[in-house]
Amino acid sequence: MEKSHPLEKTKLPDIKNIIIVASGKGGVGKSTIAAGMALSMAMEGYSVGLVDADIYGPSVPTLFNLNNERPMVIEQNGKSMLEPFVRFGVKIMSIGFFLDSSQAVLWRGPMASNGLKQLINDTNWGQLDYLIIDTPPGTGDIHITLLQQYEVTGAVIVTTPQIIALDDVQKAIAMFCDTHVSVPVLGIVENMSWFTPARHPDEKYFLFGHGGGKKLSDTFNIPLIAQIPVNENISEICDNGRLNEMFDSEAVKTGFDMLFKQVVDKTQIVAE
Repeated sequence: MEKSHPLEKTKLPDIKNIIIVASGKGGVGKSTIAAGMALSMAMEGYSVGLVDADIYGPSVPTLFNLNNERPMVIEQNGKSMLEPFVRFGVKIMSIGFFLDSSQAVLWRGPMASNGLKQLINDTNWGQLDYLIIDTPPGTGDIHITLLQQYEVTGAVIVTTPQIIALDDVQKAIAMFCDTHVSVPVLGIVENMSWFTPARHPDEKYFLFGHGGGKKLSDTFNIPLIAQIPVNENISEICDNGRLNEMFDSEAVKTGFDMLFKQVVDKTQIVAE
């Protein structure tokens, strides 16, 4: 019987940490969490890149007001490289820069995987402390490609407060904890934890349920590392590419500060 050979993962020497942001289902605000975490890190002086790997629903161009933009191609050491956009100190590359937003993406798994690898390998990232990768919902080809091809430092799982999300998130956690993958799940982020009106910052309304993040944390013995609230301004801010204005809300900024600090602390532990 032919012996199996271990996977040879691509080492990106100029990138210290690769963090995957994942969710069991769509509609939990995963892209906003990935972008907000990257922005928080950049604001604290870290060198950060953000890859939008959601082939079928890229959101990062909208979040950073980069719709209909196309990256420059530069020559570097005899190779054509993509120059990432820089917004608020974050280096950004998205599959959405190469797609017609009005057309459906009809890519089979191998094509999507190859597109993702080109997006990561052929971008001129420079020296990065963190490369944050926003992945599609679920556990599909994109995740498998990332886990097989790259040395991933850890994963962050995004959910909402609804208890019903437990089954979907369990599949995502199981993927990272599989013995053939063994990527540390750094923590669970509960998004939309409560609604706080901008004019009444001391009030909390649990519109989307209560306790889901804590329940997941207890069930899987994975720390709940941040709870991110929402207010009536966030949707407009994200839709209009003014992501930095999210942090005008003290409650939202506190949540993201907790998130990035926990990720930084836990990646240092993983490195040791």
